[in-house]
Amino acid sequence: MEKIIFFGLVIPIMAYVLYLGGMAIMNGFKSKEANRAEKEEAESEGRETSETSDEQSSNLSDELAKLNDLKEKGIISQEEFEKAKNKLLNN
Repeated sequence: MEKIIFFGLVIPIMAYVLYLGGMAIMNGFKSKEANRAEKEEAESEGRETSETSDEQSSNLSDELAKLNDLKEKGIISQEEFEKAKNKLLNN
């Protein structure tokens, strides 16, 4: 009789412990996958940001080259060149 009571209590408790352990493991896998997805998203945003900064720097260098050509051709004065250059560099 004692064995029946013992196994009647131990088996459900052990099943519950195993259930809780399985749930904890599954939550760990879900969290790991979510972190991986966030990391990949952040890396892709970083790549996009670096691409846009490359485009901005090439646009800036193109604009400065155009201004320099205008100054060398005498279309704009040195003062106008400096003002336009400062405006580009400050924005």
